[in-house]
Amino acid sequence: MPRMLRRAAMLGATAHVASKRGAAQAQAQAAQAAPPAPVPEQAAAPVAEVAPAPVDSYGELVKLKELLDAGVLTQGEFDAQKQKILGS
Repeated sequence: MPRMLRRAAMLGATAHVASKRGAAQAQAQAAQAAPPAPVPEQAAAPVAEVAPAPVDSYGELVKLKELLDAGVLTQGEFDAQKQKILGS
């Protein structure tokens, strides 16, 4: 019974990570495909830079480690994804 629960948890975690990654890729593609909107001359006032939304890198790393421990990811796949998350 515990083995079935672990397997279900791993499948759920895998689906969650895949869903997040797919959503992020779709959003990035939509942003690239959309033409830039023309800026009216009156609205061209200087705008303060907005800091990017914080990324839950710790949570993502924990999920990746769980997938690695479960055998879903290889060490190479884990290392590649970890580098993407850490931005190195």
